Amino acid sequence: MPYGAAASSPGRPACRLLPPAWPLPASRLPPPPCPCRPPRGSKPMAGSISARLQGEAAAFTAALRTLVNNPQFSDVTFVVGPEQQKVFAHRCVLVCRCQAFQGMLCQGPGDSEDSPSGVPPQGPFVLGNVQPEVFLTVIEFLYTNSVTLNKHIALEVLTSSVEYGLQDLCKLCVTFIKDTLSIEQVCEALQAAVTYGQADLQQHCLSFIEGCTAAVIRTRGFHELSDVVLARVLRSDRLDVDELDLVQAVREWAHVSSQAVLERPVSEVAALPVQELRLPLLAPSELATLETHNQHDLLIPMESIAAAWRSHALRKGSGVPSHLCRPRRGTRPREHHRRLDPHAK
Repeated sequence: MPYGAAASSPGRPACRLLPPAWPLPASRLPPPPCPCRPPRGSKPMAGSISARLQGEAAAFTAALRTLVNNPQFSDVTFVVGPEQQKVFAHRCVLVCRCQAFQGMLCQGPGDSEDSPSGVPPQGPFVLGNVQPEVFLTVIEFLYTNSVTLNKHIALEVLTSSVEYGLQDLCKLCVTFIKDTLSIEQVCEALQAAVTYGQADLQQHCLSFIEGCTAAVIRTRGFHELSDVVLARVLRSDRLDVDELDLVQAVREWAHVSSQAVLERPVSEVAALPVQELRLPLLAPSELATLETHNQHDLLIPMESIAAAWRSHALRKGSGVPSHLCRPRRGTRPREHHRRLDPHAK
């Protein structure tokens, strides 16, 4: 039978004989495995894992700080504050760090220098309602992720951080304000906390005021509180001051606010805070004096004074909201106070 011919037998299929297994030419050999590639199915070796290594952050921050307000390589200019101070910056840093600056500095496809509303790419951008020191502090944070604060600018920097949507800077400002809070500044800080929805700072300021109320109500910041914030302060049971002193403080606040806000009547300006004064805590002689003073400025509605007199006549606080009969922490005791307590015997 010739070599390679099929052998068959009845009932079985033909089969093909394989050629002899002599060595194949080198050109037909499979390529050798790559020494750099692990075999299929094997686990990667430890040396093949990548890692991001961090260099010294302080050196990087120091280098970027040299670019703050540096005209070298600057491609955008701001004119800041009433003094029209020039501040130099680098567009790429501001845009990648702050979405508000991205909207300000990135022109749309339709914008051009020839368009009526077009702004040249390098500015100058006029920011007349912010102090240069405050704006430079914001710029410092954008470049270095750190900030240098002092008590004179902290609240304004907090305002700017909210306006520019810089949450991390906002947190740094809140921490600094809490750590350096003072009697002179606490009311201004409380007003800012309420305005910008900073609940943690708001509670911290209220606790501070409760601890030194008598001193706080004599500050300029107290007289500059809004009626809403003042009413919130007066709701506290833990104010460390007598009610008669609080009534006088609200009267002084109302006269200052009346002169500052379009000459509105004292009674209109003080309508909200006066509702929180706890007149039933005053003795009859004090109520009589208060009624005399009230004839000059009508600070307190006559219904409120009448309700306080009624609580004395009935020898209990019926008809008066219960919280208005509750002594505060600093309320001086009066003989009739025990009759105001609905649980007293």
